[in-house]
Amino acid sequence: MQRNVLEYLEATADRLPEKIAFSGGESGLTFGQVQRAAQGVGTFLAQKGVRREPVAVFMERCPEAVAAFFGAVYGGGFYVPIDSEMPRYRIEQILRTLRPRAVLCSEKTRHSAGEAAGQAGGAAYLYTEAAATEPDMPLLREIRRAQIDTDPLYVVFTSGSTGVPKGVIASHRSVIDYVEQLSEILGFSESTVFGSQTPLYFDACLKELYPTIKFGATTYLIPKSLFMFPVRLIAWLNQYKINTICWVASALALVSGLGAFREDVPRCLHTVAFGSEVFPARQLALWRQALPEARFTNLYGPTEATGMSCYYHIEREFAPDEPIPIGQPFPNTGLLLLTEDGREAAPGETGEIALRGTCLALGYYQMAEQTAENFVQNPLQSAWPERVYRTGDLGRYNERGELVFVSRRDHQIKHMGHRVELQEIEAAAALHPGVAAACAVYQPEKDHILFYYTGDAQEKEAAAFLRERLPRYMVPNRIQRLAQMPRTPNGKTDRRALAAFQEEGEQQEHG
Repeated sequence: MQRNVLEYLEATADRLPEKIAFSGGESGLTFGQVQRAAQGVGTFLAQKGVRREPVAVFMERCPEAVAAFFGAVYGGGFYVPIDSEMPRYRIEQILRTLRPRAVLCSEKTRHSAGEAAGQAGGAAYLYTEAAATEPDMPLLREIRRAQIDTDPLYVVFTSGSTGVPKGVIASHRSVIDYVEQLSEILGFSESTVFGSQTPLYFDACLKELYPTIKFGATTYLIPKSLFMFPVRLIAWLNQYKINTICWVASALALVSGLGAFREDVPRCLHTVAFGSEVFPARQLALWRQALPEARFTNLYGPTEATGMSCYYHIEREFAPDEPIPIGQPFPNTGLLLLTEDGREAAPGETGEIALRGTCLALGYYQMAEQTAENFVQNPLQSAWPERVYRTGDLGRYNERGELVFVSRRDHQIKHMGHRVELQEIEAAAALHPGVAAACAVYQPEKDHILFYYTGDAQEKEAAAFLRERLPRYMVPNRIQRLAQMPRTPNGKTDRRALAAFQEEGEQQEHG
């Protein structure tokens, strides 16, 4: 029985030591190099007594950062990815929560990592120096014997409702379960060539990192700048023969919405998975038209359940206004649909999605109260202790028996005396061929709905289109076309930036 993710790496490094594992395009690391560097880092950390505690990896997005992750695990600890592109204040918040004694850094991040580590009471160490340490194999074997599958593997930080980032702790067991189920669902193999879109400090990168070391596949870390130039992005995918992508929905919509397929298509792609946001059916149709032989899968799941928890293989056409189902839970994952009064939702009734099983994270780092608030006793049974995670996402089963995502609970607003789903406005706008991306945000102090979009449609045209399709109380108070939609680091629409953008505009108006 496997109990440590490093067993994936060790088996593959023995079998394929010279094959490229992770690459940024121009350079990369083989499986043998990843293992050797990770064992060096692990020995370095263990000799300093850093075990069973967090190791912050403060580096740019590169193959060496991945090797540093595994090095933290070899040393008996767990890794916490911190990217150099993160805002300084957020980095400081995370390190204050962690108080790590060791921060691994690169030459590029050495100065800032040293300052941040010092403020948190720790020390920064160069990855290159740690990786060059001669592996002490007896020491590493001793560490491995003491590790169990419920030990933490990583902590990734998500946004917190109080403004303080929440560190979600995942174990070896939950990641192994996730990798095994996801790999079966999407059909990964040694021939898989991933094109990774997300930063390494999001759990979304698990979809590429761990199947790569399990099968001996290859992951290319796509330069972030290419997502500003979809035609060049497609050329890059073709250059490196990328055949599998697992992207946030808005990254896919960026390519199809800007007409890049009129210039070229990703000729090697045969597996396309998407998630984290609602993907408009019209944009999905453009991708399927461009890649008629590819298999498309919608994925759904929260960070607190170790990544994705539900899947739906696209095997039929969808009407432009039809939501794409999130389908069914992964094997070995339990899904409950709960009403506000704690009962199971009836067929067709909307309820909150709750998850149970091996997939659940251990909780939030140094946040016992918030852990207890979100990881709760299963309300449908009281005979034994059983944790479920309440996602805050609303869903329902359609007439086909397929689970459909409805909205976030916190995207429900009360406007003009009516309950409004902001995503319903976005879905209506997505039907217009001149709207590439859309986002509705709420301004509670004025009771205003603000709508932003990108595309060729003029603002008056977009407003008229929405008035024809929405009840009066759902029509936005203000509509504005943008040259580009602001994105979070992992590619999602940045709703907070849009809200701040509106506030800044009003302050300037009132000068």
